[in-house]
Amino acid sequence: MICKDGKGAMMDNGKYVRYTPEQVEALERLYHDCPKPTSVRRQQLIRDCPILTNIEPKQIKVWFQNRRCREKQRKEASRLQSVNRKLTAMNKLLMEENDRLQKQVSHLVYANGCFRQHTQNTTVASKDTSCESVVSSGQGQRQLTPQHPPRDASPAGLLSIAEETLTEFLSKATGTAVEWVQMPGMKPGPDSIGIVAISHGCTGVASRACGLVSLEPTRVAEILKDRPSWFHDCRAVDVLDILPTANGGTIELLYMQLYAPTTLATARDFWLLRYTSVTEDGSLVVCERSLTNTQNGPSVPSVPNFVRAEMLPSGYLIRPCEGGGSIINIVDHMNLEAWKVPEVLRPLYESPTVFAQKTTMMVTTLILCFLILVTSSWILRLNIFFEQALRQLRQIAQEVSQAGTPDWGRRPAALRALSQRLSRGFNEAVNGFTDEGWSLTSNDGVDDVTILVNSSPEKLMGLNLSFSNGYPSVNTAVLCAKASMLLQNVPPALLLRFLREHRSEWADNNIDAYSAAAIKLGPCSIPGARAGSFGGQVILPLAHTIEHEELLEVIKLEGVGLCPEDALMGRDMFLLQLCSGMDENAVGMCSELIFAPIDASFADEAPLLASGFRIIPLDSCKGGSSPNRTLDLASALDVRGTGNKLSGDRDVGTGSARSVMTIAFEFAFESHMQDSVSAMARQYVRSIISSVQRVASALSPIPNKGIQAPIGTPEAHTLARWISRSYRCYLGVELLRGVGDGSDSILKSMWHHSDAIICCSMKVMPVFTFANQAGLDMLETTLVALQDISLEKILDENGRKGLYYEFPQIIQQGFACLPGGLCVSSMGKPVSYERAVAWKVVNEEDQAYCFCFTFMNWSFV
Repeated sequence: MICKDGKGAMMDNGKYVRYTPEQVEALERLYHDCPKPTSVRRQQLIRDCPILTNIEPKQIKVWFQNRRCREKQRKEASRLQSVNRKLTAMNKLLMEENDRLQKQVSHLVYANGCFRQHTQNTTVASKDTSCESVVSSGQGQRQLTPQHPPRDASPAGLLSIAEETLTEFLSKATGTAVEWVQMPGMKPGPDSIGIVAISHGCTGVASRACGLVSLEPTRVAEILKDRPSWFHDCRAVDVLDILPTANGGTIELLYMQLYAPTTLATARDFWLLRYTSVTEDGSLVVCERSLTNTQNGPSVPSVPNFVRAEMLPSGYLIRPCEGGGSIINIVDHMNLEAWKVPEVLRPLYESPTVFAQKTTMMVTTLILCFLILVTSSWILRLNIFFEQALRQLRQIAQEVSQAGTPDWGRRPAALRALSQRLSRGFNEAVNGFTDEGWSLTSNDGVDDVTILVNSSPEKLMGLNLSFSNGYPSVNTAVLCAKASMLLQNVPPALLLRFLREHRSEWADNNIDAYSAAAIKLGPCSIPGARAGSFGGQVILPLAHTIEHEELLEVIKLEGVGLCPEDALMGRDMFLLQLCSGMDENAVGMCSELIFAPIDASFADEAPLLASGFRIIPLDSCKGGSSPNRTLDLASALDVRGTGNKLSGDRDVGTGSARSVMTIAFEFAFESHMQDSVSAMARQYVRSIISSVQRVASALSPIPNKGIQAPIGTPEAHTLARWISRSYRCYLGVELLRGVGDGSDSILKSMWHHSDAIICCSMKVMPVFTFANQAGLDMLETTLVALQDISLEKILDENGRKGLYYEFPQIIQQGFACLPGGLCVSSMGKPVSYERAVAWKVVNEEDQAYCFCFTFMNWSFV
């Protein structure tokens, strides 16, 4: 039986409510404001909306539950439709790749048959020397014939070059003009970019990628043409001339410059022709090639401080995808004049693998691996080019689909601009181009650190924006100290993570204070005017790319005051920091840590003096480190030389990997202080190099001189034995089950225990003195930095109260069980634990030595 009351709600025997359109509209308005209202909010809704007064609160609660369920189902259906479209497009890509591979197999079978026939004919005719002379003569004549006949620089001649470039590009992108070898580790799927391959046996270095993005072809072409906006190595692209073609396309003459990745190499430039057209099937094609003298086309003179490189036919094939989006085929093929760089850097400019990894970093979000059969490295840079392109496309597509604004009040475009400013500033410091105002200063007799000075108005303009309030400008020049060093057998990602998380191990507080003062407001912040130090660092996430390949964050260095007035003046320092390449599984990926001091106001136009580190792998290593290795530097960084770390934490490989690290630091200064600032900067970079070498030696998975590291130190063995014995004595159970009495087995078992075991001193302000691997992971620190963390700092208020309440019991009874709760890591991350046990550790004479804690079933919140 269905009845309807006077206010419009239809009831079905009290079991089902049929809402009127007015009631639904009122409920929908509240749902958009608050999808999960509390009972108080629902009661308030009934009071505010007379048309809902006949509906019980329980029915309204059910309506909101059903509404949330429908919303969830709608989102899931939309997600499944999107996945289905991506899988359909990916299936099309794989079918095309399968057809190409079948053609390549047929070509190789035919070539093999011809080779065998030629071998047999050569064997039969080996006694006839006249044939050999004829063949040799013919081969010599063919080599003298130019591959491309000369053409004129008229529009018709340029169109002829463009059409030939288009044909060659398409033969590489979809045909068999180049023998492509697929890179390992690629798993095509709805969330992957697709297929990445590198060249084998062709001139120069080349790589190719196929992928999916949820942007329309015209938008994709627009983004890819703007290379400096997504390829961090691109300094500039100047369009010198544009010619329309009869078929609706355009021919552009471009001049492009690429930054050098390290101080040991010279930057590259290109003189290019770019042809944009639409094929018969509606695909959009953007192809490029270098204009050389053999083509008799227009030319530009060489530019000082640049090496003219050659781009062979390359480009982008962009096809519309059913249901929206685009399928992209990208080919990059370059000859980078590898013979003009030092031999140690040749792999960076010769390897198809390294070239592909480098140029595909922003094209694909998958982690690419090295091919062992290929030994060159600029393919890494080419792959990073690909990956940067497609990563930028996916990032923009996601930003378009999300209407929300991220934290810190900045839109994604503004955050990308900050990231690009940091990266460009670091590249400018590394390259030091004279046309930007950089000039080389004299050295101190040692060439390990290069000092450059820039006093150009353009460089200082951004730096002095802070003084537009009427105060006179303080800094009149910028100094850059830079150096490069070769690293052996250390994973770049692991080294970069340590430099990021443990700044105190290599940075100097006074230098940080000097850099911070240069960008503060007003004349009271003259660099060097105040002394002080910094305590811990807090990492504040700001933004990241879709799959966390790049992180943009703010680092807060907590100031420690030295005088009473420091309590009234903020002494905290802030750094804007860009991190990339921190995934240890991404073998061969370039790792960067770039930062710049900022004012607490953090304005968008704030000056950025970029400094930092760049680590570029030069070759691959069969060994390598485990992705789960911790940053334990107890042995190599302990000034007392207490021994090496546990062998269980050292993953000894059989290969030998090399990488080159580039260091660059910028400082603002007054012109009359140049000599003193130069000496300070030179000494600072040298101290950083020394610290990095010390850290790299500790992180290396291959022990020096081939000697296996001992398992811990005598002190560590003794402490582990005391901890285990005290736990058994006070609690009556074993801490380490199934472990013998040997000190080696006790320490090893304790080190790998799943629960966090941490010791702290018996002082008024307890500080940590030892932790096992789980404890270091929970606190996000190392055994060296552990001593800088106090017990009170990691516990929350409830934890501190509980510990103070149980402290007398620990002293009298020897142990106490603490309830579960939250603590904080050294990086400021909240950590939950199910329960904890605290006990007193006694030595051989039964004297209290320290307190020990074990945190069970802990996890990051």
